[in-house]
Amino acid sequence: MLLWAIIMKIVSVLEKFIQDLKKKGRSISTILAYRKDVEQLIASVKTEKIDRVTTADIENFKKNLRREGYTAKSISRKINAVKSFFRFAVNNNFIKNDPSSTITHPKYEIKTPRVLSKIEYRALRDACREDIRMAAIIELLLQTGTRIGELARLTLDNINFDKNTVQVKEYQSQKARKIPLNNPAKKAIQKYLKQRPKSKNKTLFLTKTGNPFLVRNIRSAINRYLKIAGIKNARVNDLRNTFIVQQLKAGVPLVTVSKIVGHKRISTTEKYLELTEEQGKERVKLEEL
Repeated sequence: MLLWAIIMKIVSVLEKFIQDLKKKGRSISTILAYRKDVEQLIASVKTEKIDRVTTADIENFKKNLRREGYTAKSISRKINAVKSFFRFAVNNNFIKNDPSSTITHPKYEIKTPRVLSKIEYRALRDACREDIRMAAIIELLLQTGTRIGELARLTLDNINFDKNTVQVKEYQSQKARKIPLNNPAKKAIQKYLKQRPKSKNKTLFLTKTGNPFLVRNIRSAINRYLKIAGIKNARVNDLRNTFIVQQLKAGVPLVTVSKIVGHKRISTTEKYLELTEEQGKERVKLEEL
């Protein structure tokens, strides 16, 4: 007997869906977002049985999200979660037909990535010059294109000064990779290590008490220095954007840049090409900012 004939409760299928996402190695943030989005749908429908959810129910869910003030981008993300959920339900025979198959995503404009100008990232450097730890963090982000979470998880063993590489560890759905470590970043880290608190903890960046410098605190500190430097409408991720665009401008091959920054799809890197001028011969050496 097919499982959909049993008429399962939608919440039971949701739990199986979440377990499937975990098995596939999806990130914790993605799993939490998908759960919340599907739970929002469940709260809006008038049935506990998954086979009773209709296309009209999902359309009404989408309309209600608009009324509640969600942006088109947020609604699109939620619809994507709902579609993934019902595809899972069909593929595992919990239901026969997918009520979300004809649901369309709202249109929204994809913003061009924010990139710091040379004047801006030099001003940022000047602003944190006396803060050796933050100077090293900002230099590492600018010169390697690492994500802030990846930077926060770096240990002393991940930095190889002899081979001039940074080893980014595998984390959730993000694969491990080696990143070239250029001279500006290398010198900034070495300067920081001379005053790094003594601790048994091997995390590279520590607080004054020898504990790991947490992502949220790193983000707050960078935002503070962006403000001090007078850089408006900028976020932490814009340092990563700046690295990507500068390397593409310098003629570093698209595939090389994509691998260095850990993009899963080269199409993600391609969106930065519109911010670069037409280049000549490709280079292998990375540009120093």
